[in-house]
Amino acid sequence: MTIEGLRGICRSLPGVTEDVKWGSDLCFLVGGKMFVVVNLEPPHQVAFKCTPDAFGELVERQGIIPAPYMARNMWVQEQALGETLERPELEALVRASYGLVVEKLPRSRRPGAARPGGKGRAHAQGGRSRAAAGQCPKRAVRRPPAASRRRR
Repeated sequence: MTIEGLRGICRSLPGVTEDVKWGSDLCFLVGGKMFVVVNLEPPHQVAFKCTPDAFGELVERQGIIPAPYMARNMWVQEQALGETLERPELEALVRASYGLVVEKLPRSRRPGAARPGGKGRAHAQGGRSRAAAGQCPKRAVRRPPAASRRRR
């Protein structure tokens, strides 16, 4: 597995961007949140988020450790890209990491969500608002009790 192979896996997922942070770490993000980080300098450590069950299983394997600073968030780190995890397994773990991050995003930041200023709910109803479409109950007009009304 190479960095380009990992990049291909990550970039094939919807809404993924990449950014170099902290000088030499290539981060893959969805909705502004990281789901995979790989060090650009050899031996190319790669870290990703996983489920608590997968975390427990993965850290038992030689060459995989709890990710520094991120282990409390269930991130693991393969100490050398491609030495412990074969491509199919790493690809499945990357997709799982992506899914874990996407499910925590607000709906407005998830891939495929309507963008601000774009065609929203009113457009989907033929240009009518929810009230005009008859989906909102009418509000009752509140009047003060009779005793507190002034008489003329």
